[in-house]
Amino acid sequence: MIIREAQKDDAGQIAPLINLIYDEMQLEELEDVPDGDLLKVIRAAYQTDAYLSGKATTVVAEINHRIVGVAFGYPDENEDAVDAVMTRLSAKNAAFAVEPLELESEIFTDEWYLDSIAVDPNYQGHGIGGKLLKALPNYVQRDDMTTIGLNVDFANPSAKKLYQRFDYETVGTKLIGDHKYYHMQLDLEPTKAVMAS
Repeated sequence: MIIREAQKDDAGQIAPLINLIYDEMQLEELEDVPDGDLLKVIRAAYQTDAYLSGKATTVVAEINHRIVGVAFGYPDENEDAVDAVMTRLSAKNAAFAVEPLELESEIFTDEWYLDSIAVDPNYQGHGIGGKLLKALPNYVQRDDMTTIGLNVDFANPSAKKLYQRFDYETVGTKLIGDHKYYHMQLDLEPTKAVMAS
């Protein structure tokens, strides 16, 4: 398995994985949007520089040239710019003609926000999510950040346990759409030794 930054050519394989997350979130504004139209918008987003290596970072797990996992995140200060990409692209799609997709704020301040992490259902249970989580600190530190934040649905205790195994701690809660989420963080700063004076 290879863990690497995504490229524009990966967008077609990334989109169905990210769509799994939108399905789980059951966002009211997506109820009447056909899956194919949402997939087109997601695919277009993951072909933008902003999503790949500009305002955000997309990391993929690849096995035999197949994308089987994806992690997507960004520094908190980039949330509006990242969300604007989806709003702009959805506005160009007829299925969103009544209302372009506008995403709610999901972040806490001073964190690199892990917006999305998904693994192909055929590859779940093989440690792919864990390998993506292990790779993230490199990208987070590259962005001069020391804390990773994420949200995990109250209804998904197995995901919460996975994050806890990787030392994420619950620091609050968030309401996103109609779902309650635990907001968890991982502090990457090494413990500072207290020096005697």
